[in-house]
Amino acid sequence: MADSLTYTPPKVWKWDAESGGTWAKINRPIAGATHEKELPRGKHPHQLYSLATPNGVKVTVMFEELLALGKTDAEYDAWLIKIGDGDQFGSGFVEVNPNSKIPALLDQSTSPPTRVFESGAILLYLAEKFDAFLPHDPSARAECFSWLFWQMGSAPYLGGGFGHFYKYAPERFEYPINRFTMETKRQLDVLERNLSDRQYLCGDDYNIADIATYAWYGNLVLNNAYEAAEFLDVTSYENVVRWASEIQARPAVQRGRRVNKTSGPEDERVPERHDASDLD
Repeated sequence: MADSLTYTPPKVWKWDAESGGTWAKINRPIAGATHEKELPRGKHPHQLYSLATPNGVKVTVMFEELLALGKTDAEYDAWLIKIGDGDQFGSGFVEVNPNSKIPALLDQSTSPPTRVFESGAILLYLAEKFDAFLPHDPSARAECFSWLFWQMGSAPYLGGGFGHFYKYAPERFEYPINRFTMETKRQLDVLERNLSDRQYLCGDDYNIADIATYAWYGNLVLNNAYEAAEFLDVTSYENVVRWASEIQARPAVQRGRRVNKTSGPEDERVPERHDASDLD
């Protein structure tokens, strides 16, 4: 069925703060801070400011994987950023991430402290710093980077495209849902074909490309993201489900998924993490 209304764009677009559905109040066409608010700092080398969205989960899983390897210098404080309340627009957060998106990282082990924003950049930074979950061989490294950047470039179509129009938009329209469903299923097929003869995205070894991609696509096929599992027929992507299940079974992944989590079963929520015992 065709959309019932046709939108005619004005000559010059104007911001209507009331439109946009569930997340309208956190979206705006300008950058910068809206209020003064310093960020807290804890005792550990790494200060993470985040929320357990897929992008946030990437980084908390990475930290927990590093700690599981015995990298004690990877200890971190995970502070909760309530994006629904606009915490990401506070002056302190904007200093760490001028793009006002979670996650954001401040490494206090350097002088001056090093800021890192964008989840893929944080994964690369930590992988290089701790020499873990990143291949050394140039060809294998290129494969890892290719899949990592594939995820970074593809996920906006899944979350901002499909997820928005299927789940969060104030009205459902056939055209955008069909457009982004087709792209989401194409991406799942890309993964399905790649994983048909590989245990992990790049071969036999688990790395940051798997961590990044699992947070989005693993969550989609295993945990019914956007309440769309049946709609997308996710179980038909058998290799993706197998790969995602193996990753989700890792103890560090199970720990990382709980950090900065504020919804779901009470025993899975760890809104802030300042010590390993917070997860025990």
